[in-house]
Amino acid sequence: MAEKPWDGRFAEKTDAAVEAFTSSIDIDKRLYQYDINGSIAHCKMLARASIITDEESESLIDGLEKIREEIHAGSFEFSDRLEDIHMHIENRLAVHVGSVSRKLHTARSRNDQVALDIRLYLRDMSRKIIYGLAHLRKILVEMAGRNIDVVLPGYTHLQRAQPVLFSHHLMAYYEMFTRDTRRFEEGLQRINVMPLGAAALAGTTYPIDRAYTASLLDFPKISENSMDSVSDRDFIIEFLAAASLCMVHFSRFSEELVLWSSSEFKFIELSDAFSTGSSIMPQKKNPDVPELVRGKTGRVFGSLISLLTLMKSLPLAYNRDMQEDKSPVFDAVETLTACIDIYIRMLPNIKVNQFEMEAAVSTGFLNATDMADYLVCRGMPFREAHACVGKAVSYGLDHKKELHELSLDALRTFSDLINEDIFSELTTRQMIDRRQSYGGTSTDNVSAAIARADKQVTREIKSMTDQ
Repeated sequence: MAEKPWDGRFAEKTDAAVEAFTSSIDIDKRLYQYDINGSIAHCKMLARASIITDEESESLIDGLEKIREEIHAGSFEFSDRLEDIHMHIENRLAVHVGSVSRKLHTARSRNDQVALDIRLYLRDMSRKIIYGLAHLRKILVEMAGRNIDVVLPGYTHLQRAQPVLFSHHLMAYYEMFTRDTRRFEEGLQRINVMPLGAAALAGTTYPIDRAYTASLLDFPKISENSMDSVSDRDFIIEFLAAASLCMVHFSRFSEELVLWSSSEFKFIELSDAFSTGSSIMPQKKNPDVPELVRGKTGRVFGSLISLLTLMKSLPLAYNRDMQEDKSPVFDAVETLTACIDIYIRMLPNIKVNQFEMEAAVSTGFLNATDMADYLVCRGMPFREAHACVGKAVSYGLDHKKELHELSLDALRTFSDLINEDIFSELTTRQMIDRRQSYGGTSTDNVSAAIARADKQVTREIKSMTDQ
């Protein structure tokens, strides 16, 4: 076949520097499985529509499967001269099946071909990420269940605020990663649209059967507009936006693990297997895994910005700029999947220091809000109760005592509504278990949330495993 698919129009050979500059094979060769799968479906459709014969289709499919084996075995030769994975496969196909290879590209363009490949790739990767997040969420549920009696300070502004169950804190991340899962599931609906048949931009004159091709490739929907089919990258941007939000959640969790494992907090201890040391300070045990996850968040953000910038001023339809969409996507997918995997491995090995967490709850006037609520329940308006307890806190600071360490006589100087029963209401367990509002940190609430989540995520994992 011709050295280039467009050689008929050109009088000069492509400059070697241009070949190197325009080549994307180092990036898109990982799409070979999807490109071959799409080409096989296309061959079957061409035969069904009598555009090529059954014998020609069988020959082409046999050649494509041989190429798949060569690439898989590592014996396939790649070259900048052939630009991308599509041309490599088409060129090699001529060696295996001869001139009939020229018929493979009938009724399609590289424009709809690459749109198909990236959709097939992102469909698989989205499912892989959804499956990984399900296992991560299951681990969070299991950690929460094991630590249902552990209490730690809840923070606002990174200042101790009110006591919460450690399980409640973990389940907050369960909720975040569940939202991430739903975003990837919803994005999958828009990824899972079949663009093949749009050709370059205007459709094709051949009597193709796009619905049949879609059924072969397991697409539930076919793209409606040929120009949009080849130029749409919204589904990639949406995927990267979901990936970026997911990495935000990983980064926030990572920050807390870094803080909690420090000698200032001592709330947790990371396993030695998921920590590193210092090249100069023998005593150091560094939380490198969460730190790296926190750092890798910027890479995924960068991929999203790259795609938004790439697409923001492109006229319809396909433009060569779009070749630059793959590198950011591949990097984001590899980064996110690596972070999911390392957290699945790391979290079950974390040691929870219950004593240190509960000791931290006992200082810092974390029961001040409960004292205000105590006064409100006895008829004092909340704003007055807030001011009253504020004065009691100030008194406690001056005397280096917590509210529950003050005497009843001292407390009654701030309000005669205070009686002996206040001390039982200022205990950590009472503060926890009185928060019965739906979604609150009471043990009953959190236990019920864990049970619901376990049932939900177990069902999701089973459904994905059975598919």
